[in-house]
Amino acid sequence: MMALGRLDMTSESALRIIATEDAGSDVAPLMQALGQRARQAARLIALAPEEQRNRALLAMAQALRSRAGSILAANAQDIADARAGGQNAAFIDRLLLDGERLDEVAIAVTSVAALPDPVGRVLATWTQPNGLRFERIATPLGVIAVIFESRPNVTADAGALCLKSGNAAILRAGSDSFRTSTEIAAALREGLEAAGLPGDAIQLVPTRDRAAVGAILTGLDGTIDVVVPRGGKSLVARVQSDARVPVFAHLDGNCHVYVHGAADLAMAREIVLNAKLRRTGVCGSAETLLVDEACASTHLAPLVEALLEAGCAVRGDAATQAIDARVTAATELDWATEFLDRIIAVKVVPGIDAAIDHIERYGSHHTEAIVTADEAAAGRFLSEVDSAIVLHNASTQFADGGEFGFGAEIGIATGRMHARGPVGVEQLCSFKYRVHGSGQIRP
Repeated sequence: MMALGRLDMTSESALRIIATEDAGSDVAPLMQALGQRARQAARLIALAPEEQRNRALLAMAQALRSRAGSILAANAQDIADARAGGQNAAFIDRLLLDGERLDEVAIAVTSVAALPDPVGRVLATWTQPNGLRFERIATPLGVIAVIFESRPNVTADAGALCLKSGNAAILRAGSDSFRTSTEIAAALREGLEAAGLPGDAIQLVPTRDRAAVGAILTGLDGTIDVVVPRGGKSLVARVQSDARVPVFAHLDGNCHVYVHGAADLAMAREIVLNAKLRRTGVCGSAETLLVDEACASTHLAPLVEALLEAGCAVRGDAATQAIDARVTAATELDWATEFLDRIIAVKVVPGIDAAIDHIERYGSHHTEAIVTADEAAAGRFLSEVDSAIVLHNASTQFADGGEFGFGAEIGIATGRMHARGPVGVEQLCSFKYRVHGSGQIRP
């Protein structure tokens, strides 16, 4: 069993000792202490000047590079376990880190440092007739808990974004990425401490025990302000159902590409292949292709053939099955499925109204794209489709905070409160009012 006394240790050696043991019945007190340390660190981070937070981010990026050997060795162990456990290729791709991908992680952390400081921004000002002057000022949220599964890069992305926005982070990695995430977290702590900031501002939950998730969802006695789940549908559903604190999340990434009657075929082909196959395991991967019947005679067969030749299974309606014997019949369930694999559902629709209706019925309000040269049709689609991200003549794989210029993202939210779409540093801030008077009192 883990002695609680170890929770007072903040060195890297303590982190490694904790991370290699099963917390067992000590999960509850371990998590309470984790939350208390995060709350204490959050106040210091919120008050830290921008220059110091940026210095820490650059030191974190450097530590990720200098620790590449240990990080990649840990990832190799995680990958070996995943393969032995029979995980599919898409899962392995989400879990995999190599030298190039790790360098991209470090670059993303560096790019976060280059972002404008979101803390202390003056969001609005006005003066009342009585002379009181009001300011709405951006402030950190506090302590953000991120629960994720197989993507170890989330450790760095989430830690960097929370630091830049003046927040502390509690990160709970999935068991599949636990070793890799532990090594990445050690690098982040090194960077924080090198800049004179508390390492406890970014803490990885040091146990694989699933009871830690339940503890986080209680809010840890008020020490957690927001929970962000990054993972499969079952994880997100549990978090949304059980959390006693606000949640930024999306349940599914059931994304669509609609090829309108005025679409250029060559453009549509490139967008569809990229949207589906660039990386099939990301939440912005297209899962359904809708082809307008106005162009089906010229566009449907080439698009389906391109997908099939690229190794993508196609599940289609009757019209789609008729053009290629390799197409299997789509079921009602397929239209609502996030495959996260080399599978796509294809349907011919009688026009833009039908496309929008299909997306509204089966979609998850995540990301949708229209391919068309008709600006009026594009305007209708962008206006009427109620998803967090809607694109015209571009791949759904741009559903990524880095591509939005946010540096990185902590997740994508499909709710309608506070944050929607990629959650970057601005979305990780709340606000307060500063009121300036000259002796006013209420009559």
